Amino acid sequence: MESVSYLTGFNNEHETEALPGALPVGQFNPQKVAYGLYAEQFSSTAFTAPRAHNRRTWLYRIRPSAVQGDYQSFQQASQLVRTGPITEQAPVPNMLRWSPLPMPSDPTDFVDGLVTLAANGDAATQTGLGVHCYLANQSMSERFFYNADGELLVVPQTGALRLHTECGILDIDAGDIAVIPRGMKFRVVLHGPEARGYLCENYGACFELPERGPVGANGYANDRDFQYPVAAYEDREGAFELICKYGGNFFRAAIGHSPLDVVAWTGNSAPYKYDLARFNVINTVSFDHPDPSIFTVLTSPSDTAGVANCDFVIFPPRWMVADNTFRPPWYHRNIMSEFMGLIKGVYDAKEKGFEPGGASLHNCMSPHGPEAEVFEKASNATLAPQRYENTLAFMFESRYAFTPTRFAMTTSARQQDYVACWNSLKKHFRP
Repeated sequence: MESVSYLTGFNNEHETEALPGALPVGQFNPQKVAYGLYAEQFSSTAFTAPRAHNRRTWLYRIRPSAVQGDYQSFQQASQLVRTGPITEQAPVPNMLRWSPLPMPSDPTDFVDGLVTLAANGDAATQTGLGVHCYLANQSMSERFFYNADGELLVVPQTGALRLHTECGILDIDAGDIAVIPRGMKFRVVLHGPEARGYLCENYGACFELPERGPVGANGYANDRDFQYPVAAYEDREGAFELICKYGGNFFRAAIGHSPLDVVAWTGNSAPYKYDLARFNVINTVSFDHPDPSIFTVLTSPSDTAGVANCDFVIFPPRWMVADNTFRPPWYHRNIMSEFMGLIKGVYDAKEKGFEPGGASLHNCMSPHGPEAEVFEKASNATLAPQRYENTLAFMFESRYAFTPTRFAMTTSARQQDYVACWNSLKKHFRP
């Protein structure tokens, strides 16, 4: 496929045009737009949101979005997608873990291959998030999708994707992430024969960069490393379908043209990508280690300062140098709930059973930490500077406890003996 260019800078007011002069100068909504285009504003925050948090983009398109068929209920879309609040299954305090879900054998695109493992909050009140896996072996060509319930954070685990969006094209692979605003239309093209990954459906406030506090002006994820697509429009006519997720249900509308027909756009509500290898890890150079919040890439804030609707946290390659310190994550119980996934390699607290493509869930106040073998190994290791290589895990951390779906609790991928990884921890007490 052809290479793609990008604009840089997180949440910047970008402007881009695929045809010269397509963007109006000095105003957003002239009486007549160049090339016979239509002006349309796309808002993913309220009109009166404070300027620092306000997100909107002006789209200059071949046809306005209102040109489409009527929506009808669409039951053929993924039967395993659920939306918070989940009522089919009671919340559980159990520590849960899953092996990677198997790839489908039938032709399955990104939409049909969505499977929900857990959710919290309530999409209708714009709180919480849903956690899904996607499993695909077929590209989307005549089908387009948008999600009215939440912003989408795409975390590929295997198989590269090309995201064709209203604002342009994003290429992502394992080690990248992409964020698609609530309501943004797109289609997913596979670069290879199949793809698998994770999807955070954020019902709450838009993801933003966390504050750095005493760290200062640099570090963590830097604004300049976020990439936005340049305008790239599709002028296609035919018998297409537009799939919408709205209120936890799927709907379908016939549409006679590609809705990705935006010739130019300007604003700050647009899809973006980020290479996780660019994250500047901050850690201790003395003893112990700080809380895992030091690995936060993006945060969706809640109405309580410092308590996130969702933090997206990564555990990337890094040096560990702490003196006289038990270096894996300590045993802990949190007010926050943690859903983890593994993109590649081995996670330092779970050397067995936590596989790339798998997942774990440790809910509010459920105890967790290193398995028995890891504890013994780390407690007796000779401490020297150590490089953690070829590893990349992540966490969706939320103030709201997750409820797993019925599928998540009954699938053969659930590791029923997960809790046994702590059973062989020995008593070392010597009064």
